[in-house]
Amino acid sequence: MKKFIIERELPGAGDMTEEELQAISKTSVSVISVLGKPYKWLESYVTKDKIYCIHEAESEDVIREHSSCASFPVNKVEEVKIIISPATAE
Repeated sequence: MKKFIIERELPGAGDMTEEELQAISKTSVSVISVLGKPYKWLESYVTKDKIYCIHEAESEDVIREHSSCASFPVNKVEEVKIIISPATAE
């Protein structure tokens, strides 16, 4: 599977309650369970007005299908080509 970064514009995301974040997490997990395609949600980063999600799937189309089924906004999808870290400098 390929790794993708999904940018979701969601005004006020950083002010969401624990219950609201749990609800959208449950929605994502439930959609993955019925998607019928290889798919994995790795993690998400919440900022003031956006959520950046890291998912693995076979294609961008599958990423967009998951988002559509979950009624999540998708403003941008980028495939991760290479991962670097401080260890890369060694």
